[in-house]
Amino acid sequence: MHAFDIRATALVVIDLQNDFLAPGGAYDRGGAVSPQARALPARVAPVARALKVAGGFVAASQFTLWPDAQGEPMISPHLKQLRPFLVRGDFAAGSAGHANVAEFDGLIDVSVWKVAYSAFFNTQLDWVLRRAGISNLIVAGIVTNGGVASTVRDAHMRDYHVAVLADGCAAPTPAMHEAALADLKTVADIVSCADLLAEMTR
Repeated sequence: MHAFDIRATALVVIDLQNDFLAPGGAYDRGGAVSPQARALPARVAPVARALKVAGGFVAASQFTLWPDAQGEPMISPHLKQLRPFLVRGDFAAGSAGHANVAEFDGLIDVSVWKVAYSAFFNTQLDWVLRRAGISNLIVAGIVTNGGVASTVRDAHMRDYHVAVLADGCAAPTPAMHEAALADLKTVADIVSCADLLAEMTR
């Protein structure tokens, strides 16, 4: 992996939220949570903790469904077709389901609320990272071929040096996960949580 200055490094956690992962959340209710996704917080949270101890920065994105004038969530047509179970209150800004999962309590410096795949699209993430002196990003979360891939490519276009935590991401199937990682190798380093932890603590 590319040598990096930890104080100029941020972990960006993509959408590890209760409505995606927690029992009783929107995706759990819709039967759409994969075991691979549920396993991520336990692997990624120690990376966040070690990075903060070493002087790094932790950011998160939170997928958000904003309400219309009648209080109904404004869901893009492709998402409504893909996830017909989404209803009023799911991913509502500031709700319990919208929150980052409990494993990251006290670890996240900044959360941005996003409406599309990329954590950079129509958010203040780039402004915050630049103001914090960040030039290296480590990306983890869900899904590998969606929010993670879009965020990684947007970061690459903005001249950040990017690494992806291979076992800190998940996709709907292992095959989709592996294909997305293979594709991202052209714009990012692919590393494991264990290797990154070893790099930070040696």
